[in-house]
Amino acid sequence: MAYSLSIIVPAYNETEVLERFHARLSAVLDGMATRATVIYVDDGSRDDTWAIIGRLAQADARVTGLKLSRNFGKEAAMTAGLDAADADAVVLIDADLQDPPELIPELVARLREGNDVVYATRADRAGETRLKKFTSAAFYRVMERLSDNPMPRDTGDFRVLSRRAVAALRELRERQRFMKGLFAWIGYRQVSLRYQRDPRYAGDTKWNYWRLTNLAIEGITSFSVAPLRMATWLGLSAALLAFLYGLWVILKVLLWGDPVRGYPTLMVVIVFLGGAQLLALGVIGEYVGRTYAESKRRPLYYVEERHGAAGPSPGDDPLGPGQA
Repeated sequence: MAYSLSIIVPAYNETEVLERFHARLSAVLDGMATRATVIYVDDGSRDDTWAIIGRLAQADARVTGLKLSRNFGKEAAMTAGLDAADADAVVLIDADLQDPPELIPELVARLREGNDVVYATRADRAGETRLKKFTSAAFYRVMERLSDNPMPRDTGDFRVLSRRAVAALRELRERQRFMKGLFAWIGYRQVSLRYQRDPRYAGDTKWNYWRLTNLAIEGITSFSVAPLRMATWLGLSAALLAFLYGLWVILKVLLWGDPVRGYPTLMVVIVFLGGAQLLALGVIGEYVGRTYAESKRRPLYYVEERHGAAGPSPGDDPLGPGQA
């Protein structure tokens, strides 16, 4: 039986690039001795992305399209694709052509050497500003230090996974999804393949700094309790400093008769302690909010329409609303 391969492509407002992406991907798949399928997941696009996916499905029997009922986010879109995939190897790749489809044969070849995950590590990030490169590198290094299961540096979602790695990921149904962390958390044998990342082919990035900041907070709070420990140490440090300062004030009065300074000192202490308390409450609130979201056990996504060969039915959440 031929080796099977599924390509999962999350898409959100990718009208300008989707057809060009599929042309390059098709050329790659035509040259591979595999039984391939391509799963496009429309994550609630507001442009003609779904219509283009429909045309691709009519013209290419390998194409399946899933349209989510709204914009659930890229992490949920990737999860929907993983739930629908049924192949010996599954590739995750974005549609913006920053990750070259021509690298897929090499990724699959490395997987077939006995690995379970082959992730593509960016040797260079062409077309991005220095600030974007700096903040991205800083994030990965912070996660490396804070997380109990460090993620590989400078690595996005572009990778290939074995069947058992996909099966493991399907069991992780948490609402607050940070896929880069989940990929690392499942373990198994994982290796890196370095590549040159290209500039975006067309259109604008969907990841502004606000969304990237929220994603960073998601990753840190999902895979580390370090912020809670930092809040604890901040409280202990503030209490120790307050005690030492109070002792110093008492000694000055007893030894030298130095009068206790009033309003300015009091205000500085109040502002410092108030800020430390609010910071600690904010950190605790982030974790409480995530616990609250998980407790509701809502499905991760809903599929509104399909094109081409359908994946598992229902495609909304294979574990069902009560198990999601």
